[in-house]
Amino acid sequence: MFWGDKIADEVERRYECKIKAGESIVVRDEKTASGRVHVGSLRSACLHALVADVLQSRGHNVKFYFEINDYDPMDGIPAYLDEVEYQKYMGHPLCNIPSPEPGYKNFAELYGQEYVRVLEQVGFGAEVYRASELYRSGAMNNQIKIALDNRDKIREIYKRVSKSEKSADWYPFNVICENCGSLSATKITAWDGEEVSYTCSSDTITWAKGCDHEGKISPFDGNGKFPWKVDWPAKFVAKDVNFEGGGKDHYSKGGARQVAEAISEEVFDHQPPYGVFNEFFLVGGKKMSSSKGSGATATGMAELLPAHILRLLLMKTPINRQISFDPEGDAIPVLFDTYDRLAEKYWSGVEDDDTQLFIFSHKPEDRRNLNQQRYLPRFSQVAFLVQMPHMDIYDEVATMKGAALTPEDKAELDMRVKYAKKWLDEYADEKFIFALQETLPETSLTKGQSLALVKLAEQITASESFDGEVLHKLIHEVKESSDLTPKEFFGAIYALFLGKDSGPKVGWFLSSLDKNFVVTRLKQEG
Repeated sequence: MFWGDKIADEVERRYECKIKAGESIVVRDEKTASGRVHVGSLRSACLHALVADVLQSRGHNVKFYFEINDYDPMDGIPAYLDEVEYQKYMGHPLCNIPSPEPGYKNFAELYGQEYVRVLEQVGFGAEVYRASELYRSGAMNNQIKIALDNRDKIREIYKRVSKSEKSADWYPFNVICENCGSLSATKITAWDGEEVSYTCSSDTITWAKGCDHEGKISPFDGNGKFPWKVDWPAKFVAKDVNFEGGGKDHYSKGGARQVAEAISEEVFDHQPPYGVFNEFFLVGGKKMSSSKGSGATATGMAELLPAHILRLLLMKTPINRQISFDPEGDAIPVLFDTYDRLAEKYWSGVEDDDTQLFIFSHKPEDRRNLNQQRYLPRFSQVAFLVQMPHMDIYDEVATMKGAALTPEDKAELDMRVKYAKKWLDEYADEKFIFALQETLPETSLTKGQSLALVKLAEQITASESFDGEVLHKLIHEVKESSDLTPKEFFGAIYALFLGKDSGPKVGWFLSSLDKNFVVTRLKQEG
């Protein structure tokens, strides 16, 4: 069963009564806007967007919320920012820090909007809100009071579930210092049911400095924030969430998810939502970090792949299995090949997990045209063609198809040309870069290879047709009559024409060239 359907089935089972009553199923996800968002974050967005999408496709009322967490404190400075300039903001809420670029209200707005644009581009549409809005609106006030009133119970949960010891004077909340604006450096010292007393210490933590101010303030209406493990269940309540997963690291034994569920049930008296974890998304074998400024960005990946191919990349691997993706290898050509296979299966009328994957790899608004068949040239062939200026790409693809290209075919080809060029320009390994050798290159062919190529030249000269299929047959006949391995035989052809030991389908490639040029080159004549 397609993993999106499997999770949706469980959501339906758990919330059967709510669904029967016509109430909305609430799906929620969030991302802290601590810098350029790495591509790994799209894994979580995909999980929640797909579950919401599947449930909606089944006719259920669904609310999908996506939070840009702009109220977390800055706890690291991305490598691409001026460390000296931003050091003074360490420990401050992200929404209270100036934007590194003009045109944005604050730091979090810059990077939050960047990520929202990617979500919209990929088709992971959601109702977007900001954590600062949630706190400042008063939606968290009730949970704040309950948590402060039950700090001992929360301390006990931390100790029991995560083996984390909190001091007897610890409170599960931080206020924003009225003097310096720090969130991380403040410590509540007393709570009277309406206001908290606090200190902003200059030596509480090493990575952020307070100002030693002492004050008294209401904790409500945006004057502070919960630590993460209390913040999470408080949002379960605020948004009445029914489905919310998280990264694998949060689901470890004694991790944030277990603590959050215990606090939700035992402190807030709220049933926690159903959730599953998503595995990591590795690029080139490396896990990414937003706050450290490392790894491929979500924006970069959305520019590298069209929306339906990026969705396919995110959805084809079950959510509890790791994705390892290397754009410098053959992953992108293989990804397009996978899409082509799914498309042909769907157009043939098959209904199975593959065709379900094919459907949901497209944005909801694009699914109306899924039955519109079109010719899908292999991405690897398109990538080769764009490197051969002597070839007319429309003519070559029409020859591959065996018929004139329709407007839909041309639109598909234009799209693949665009992304093939980008891949070749920015990521493709040297082995995928080809150039026709206009002059005879230096080679170290064996006598057997030379004789076989001369024989092939004679066969081509004698043939009345220079069609790709005819050449394919001739080439294989000559290979079979020689004592050469496929690697030795085809490698020799590629070496003469491309200066490499590999390349596209030989018959098709040679047929695109001038016949006399091919014959002369096979005879190894300069």
